[in-house]
Amino acid sequence: MDVNSFQKKEKGFIDEPVPRDVDLVEEINRLKTEKKAVVLGHYYQTADIQDISDYLGDSLKLSQVAAETDAEIIVFAGVHFMAETAKILSPGKKVIIPDKNAGCSLADSCPPDEFRKFTQAHPDHTVISYVNTTAEIKTLTDICVTSTNALPIVKSLPEEEKIIFAPDRHLGSYIQRMTGRENMKIWQGACHVHEEFSVEKIVELKKQHPQAKVIAHPECEKPVQLLADHVGSTSSLLKFTSKDDARQYIVATESGILHQMKRESPEKEFIVAPPKDSTCGCSDCNFMKMITMKKIYNSLKYEKPVVELDEETIEKARRPIVRMLEISKELGL
Repeated sequence: MDVNSFQKKEKGFIDEPVPRDVDLVEEINRLKTEKKAVVLGHYYQTADIQDISDYLGDSLKLSQVAAETDAEIIVFAGVHFMAETAKILSPGKKVIIPDKNAGCSLADSCPPDEFRKFTQAHPDHTVISYVNTTAEIKTLTDICVTSTNALPIVKSLPEEEKIIFAPDRHLGSYIQRMTGRENMKIWQGACHVHEEFSVEKIVELKKQHPQAKVIAHPECEKPVQLLADHVGSTSSLLKFTSKDDARQYIVATESGILHQMKRESPEKEFIVAPPKDSTCGCSDCNFMKMITMKKIYNSLKYEKPVVELDEETIEKARRPIVRMLEISKELGL
């Protein structure tokens, strides 16, 4: 995925200069109160954005929380598919994303037209899609999953049930390996951040820090997963480091999570896993980092850009999310 391709598009944000004497934190908080708005911040945002967010977490959890609040405006400091999910779960609220060009390499690796043909070629398969997909992909899905509940949900399905898993090939392969299911067809998408961690460089880093534990997201490639002491979602990695007794961790996921890891465990050391190409800055999601304090301020001030989905898309995309929540409740997740 060429990240710069997004930046070449027409501006998807309010590009108005902010006077130097404006305190962005103070003004954002004032506008939130004035407009009855909440800011949802993903763990991969910069530290300043995480600190001003009303709710912080993974994408689906944030959308669920927003739906339960009495806020009239939701500002999603994340990427576009996350804001879409918030709109799907809160159709009566105004959902704003500070920069519409904040896309996602993983979501974009699953084009709707191609995926539709793929599912039509396998009509006897249950379609399971990672929540990290566009609203249109969700309309083609039977059950949505997160990186936290994907494994238990797949395990809960009858062994003979045929499955299409999309879009992340590494998460899909991880689930297939952990369940031993041979009847899974895995879409070959990937995240440009998680796919770039170098197992060789992690091994070298481990030699320098022999007491450090390696933790990895299941979107990482298989060799990185096999090297890890713990594999889990962003929230799972955060929880693990807060409860585990190690003092050093090599972290194979987006660097934004380190802010919360350090806040919860200030006495511990967190080392970002090296990417294959040391010049690419691959531990940062360039799309996530398109969101800035200035853009959040302007989006609140002008209540733009608004995320819009038609009623039919919202209805169809909501069904697999509801099905996921139902299964999760049945499983006690």
